Amino acid sequence: MGDSESGAPGHRRRRRRGPAMAVSLTLVVCLLVTAGVVVLVGRVSSALNSWEPPSAAVVDPGDGSIATPPHDELTGPPAQSGVQAQEGDSEPAEAAAGADERSQPAGALRPSDEWLDEVSESSGVPRRALEGYASAQLMVDADQPGCQLSWPTLAGIGYVESRHGTYAGGEIGPDGNTTVDIIGIPLDGTNNTQAIPDTDGGELDGDTEWDRAIGPMQFIPSTWELWGESLEGGRPDPHNIDDAALSAARYLCASSRDLTTAQDWESAILSYNRSGAYVADVLAYAHAYADASA
Repeated sequence: MGDSESGAPGHRRRRRRGPAMAVSLTLVVCLLVTAGVVVLVGRVSSALNSWEPPSAAVVDPGDGSIATPPHDELTGPPAQSGVQAQEGDSEPAEAAAGADERSQPAGALRPSDEWLDEVSESSGVPRRALEGYASAQLMVDADQPGCQLSWPTLAGIGYVESRHGTYAGGEIGPDGNTTVDIIGIPLDGTNNTQAIPDTDGGELDGDTEWDRAIGPMQFIPSTWELWGESLEGGRPDPHNIDDAALSAARYLCASSRDLTTAQDWESAILSYNRSGAYVADVLAYAHAYADASA
């Protein structure tokens, strides 16, 4: 074997070149990857540092995107935002609470056209989605005043859950229904979901094996069965923003919560989605919408 190595000096040089080339290629790849990471980190840092306080400046209402304040600067819910009701609207008579201590509406309350135009323009929340959120606040203000629900909280949930009904590529139509049904992934225990076997025979979500979240406010069918409520009366529809927003409002106000207090507000949002990151996101959007519409 010693003769073979000594008799082929050129071959030895070629063998040494291989590791050297491999090291060079490795260094090049590492440099490229490092450069990519630096660029990516730079973009993320730039995005985080570009936030400016929301203002009432005119924006184009699209999917409700809006700059949000840094999460770590928010310690409580925004103050309740007023809603101007349509002229002639009166408070609905309070009906007797049922076994689940929910109040039932006797008549719908709606925000005024002027208020909707102004706040949709300033906040970026699509007008028809805003009407659903604001109508829910008016209804709860009338018959559950202790809850002090504010429409920006519903808007924060609506944005995070479905981009105000636009997530599936559609929008909310004039009748309040989404033009494309928004159906979530199967809740089968994968993708960080809790496993929830089918509870509605696929009637609402089209899945007879697993439940899926449905509609612009992303209700689970079993929760909708308990809390679904129609703003105008009749059978509630989870794909209708008026019904979905009012049902979400009732759900958030359960247990006599006061949503102007940090503890009750956080408890309400956690009951909607038990995730600290979710609570922080909804809080940031709620503040942004409240600030933009002030």
